[in-house]
Amino acid sequence: MAQPPVVKNIEDLTARLIAPDDTVKLLPLAGPSDGSPASVFLEIWEPGGAQPDNSHPDSVEIFLVLSGEAQAVSDEHTVALRQGDVLVLPPGSVHHIQNTSATERLYTVTVMATDNEGSMADGFEALVTNGTPTLLDETDKATIFTRYAAGIA
Repeated sequence: MAQPPVVKNIEDLTARLIAPDDTVKLLPLAGPSDGSPASVFLEIWEPGGAQPDNSHPDSVEIFLVLSGEAQAVSDEHTVALRQGDVLVLPPGSVHHIQNTSATERLYTVTVMATDNEGSMADGFEALVTNGTPTLLDETDKATIFTRYAAGIA
C-alpha cells in the first residue's frame, strides 16, 4: 500500500528559535519526520538579524529569498541577496546570512538537502523542532499570506 501524502496548514505549524535569544525564526514545513530526506523551512530574520556561522558537512543548503535584502557569507565569499534570488551553499561551507535592513524583515524558504547530520534524531529538523517556540505576528502573516495583506481574515 502506498504512503498517503502529508498535508499541513502553515497556520497550524509552530515557529522556533534555535536558541532563545536568536534573531531568526524557523518554521519547519517538511523534513525527515514526514519521510523526506530534505528539510524545508520558512525562515524569518529580524531587521539586522543574523545566523551564527554554521556548516553542514553532508548537506547542500538552498535559500529562496521571498522578501527583503541580505548579505550571505560562505567561506571567503560574500554575496548580496534580494527578493527573487536563490542562494545555493555547498556542503561543508562555513556560512551565515545577515538581514541588511534596519527596518524590514527578511523572509526565505530554505531547503536542507539532505538533512542527514547523523540521524533523524540529530539532524537539522530535530535541532529546530527542539528549539524555543515563538509566534508568527501579523507582519509575518501579511507577508506570507496575501489574504492577510488584503485584510481578509
